[in-house]
Amino acid sequence: MKICIDTHTHSVVSGHAYSTIDDLARGARKRGLKGFVLTDHGPAMPGGPHSYHFSNLRILPAKIQGVLFFRGAETNIMNDQGGLDLGLVYCKRLDFVMAGFHEVCFGSQGREKNTHALIAALANPLVDGISHPGNPAFPIDIEAVVKAAAQYGKTLEINNSSFRIRPGSEENCRLVASLSVQYGSLLSCGSDAHYWEDVGNFAKAKALLEDVGVPPELVINSSLERFRAFVEKRRAERGELSAG
Repeated sequence: MKICIDTHTHSVVSGHAYSTIDDLARGARKRGLKGFVLTDHGPAMPGGPHSYHFSNLRILPAKIQGVLFFRGAETNIMNDQGGLDLGLVYCKRLDFVMAGFHEVCFGSQGREKNTHALIAALANPLVDGISHPGNPAFPIDIEAVVKAAAQYGKTLEINNSSFRIRPGSEENCRLVASLSVQYGSLLSCGSDAHYWEDVGNFAKAKALLEDVGVPPELVINSSLERFRAFVEKRRAERGELSAG
């Protein structure tokens, strides 16, 4: 399976990543990608950016270092109601908004509450998808989450870095992928690069997708056209939201 857009990358702005946006773009070009999404952590992450960072991404060009640039965020799930650390005014200006669990922002509440929080995040109209849902540090009812992703038309990520930095993720990711095929829910494939040379590194994630038999039409970044269609649909839906 071909993955042409990296939907999960971090710059120095995230506070614990080590490359600039130009570095990330060079990494995407080196891997032969069509483009990448900058998904710096939300402001609740220690050392992370102010919300204005996400607003001002609009000044950056549509192409950097010869590859397409998409404006995104990896927001932090802050409570079991699916609340985020980035508000509507900022999310409306982005192309791709992920939400994810990070221990420093919201510790595991146990399988039932973790599941409730993820489903609430999927129902949140600001959210396009969930980052690293296979993280074993946050046990969930995977089938319930996959069904919710299908219901809301959101994505669940197969995160390549999880196989290295989140031991025990592979079994969960395999179940996410296989159930996504069963229920027709969307997936994304991201590197979660915190250093430019990892941009576009999908080796283990792609191997899992292929082994499970996930069809390309379920993976939003398997083609540029598919990714753009998803982004345009979700941006239009976010654009209709009002603060009231």
